[in-house]
Amino acid sequence: MAADNELSLSPFAGELFLTLAAEGRLVVDSVRADEAIAALERTLSAARARLRVLRIWQHAPAQRVNDLPLELADDVVDAVFADQLAPGRLEQAVVELPKYIEALRQARRLVPPGDPA
Repeated sequence: MAADNELSLSPFAGELFLTLAAEGRLVVDSVRADEAIAALERTLSAARARLRVLRIWQHAPAQRVNDLPLELADDVVDAVFADQLAPGRLEQAVVELPKYIEALRQARRLVPPGDPA
């Protein structure tokens, strides 16, 4: 039962979107789908980059932000802060976002001119 509670509290619904798309119950206009896919791909790229920074930082022998170049220090602070606020969410996002992208690709459809879709 605890696992059910954890699943219901998750902000992600990748499996649901994949199921709806596969069943034809999720249908998205191709223009909107393409825009959403592009935005999700950018988000996924940012999440992967932040996760990479976090992992490098966690394995650094001496963790001193003051010793880093300013632009790298900002990235480290952002990644560590995000992980402290929501531990494990970056990892979840990197797993779930591709499901959203695939669901939108499956749900994408061309809308004929004049169709109110």
